[in-house]
Amino acid sequence: MAIRIFETDPDARPKQTFSDDTVGRFHGGKQVDNLPVALSEWRVTTGDPEVADDIAQLMGGTPVETDSTSENFIEILTTQDKVKVVLSGPDAISSDLKLWNGSALIHHCDGVEFLSPDEDRGKPCRCPGLMDDRKAAAKAKRGPSPSIAVTFRLAEDYDLGLFRLQTGSWKLAEVLHEVENALDRVGGEALCSLELELVEYTTKKGRDVSYRKPVIRVLKSYNDAIAEPKF
Repeated sequence: MAIRIFETDPDARPKQTFSDDTVGRFHGGKQVDNLPVALSEWRVTTGDPEVADDIAQLMGGTPVETDSTSENFIEILTTQDKVKVVLSGPDAISSDLKLWNGSALIHHCDGVEFLSPDEDRGKPCRCPGLMDDRKAAAKAKRGPSPSIAVTFRLAEDYDLGLFRLQTGSWKLAEVLHEVENALDRVGGEALCSLELELVEYTTKKGRDVSYRKPVIRVLKSYNDAIAEPKF
């Protein structure tokens, strides 16, 4: 269930966050000297050396052990900005809105109602109804930002296991309902393209802007894809 940007279904409720049984994670950036740095190709982290080797073989890059204290301590800076993946359906995507104060979660909602704490669950969160207003509130630290998680398998190595992408991208949040609708139409496992798409434009003041945004393109049924003849 996507973040509720516009109230269209009074009975809609976001799906619960899935259990983390993944073998690795995809990232569109990394921390350098405690500062976030955007990347032009996918970065993958894992705690399994065999998974790291397979990722490097499929997507380029070299597995490097990091000093991270997390369980995912092998990093691969791949040479690919897009990869074919398999999503199980709309349930492969979880999304909500969160505002943190350090390590404390102080606002957690779906854009219409609070999701936590328990005593506030179901109460109106009073977030703005329009996306631009929500973004402005988040930028001013007065409102929550998207928290989107996507689980998937690699189409070229399906049995390697589940991977996860966690992102706070507003651009993805804006179209997440379209992705979920496309997955729903497939009605089963879907072959998708997971991309870090380059966005470039010039502002009215003449400043050139360039950045990468995560994109999920639903291509076709995975069963249909594997049934196609190989030449």
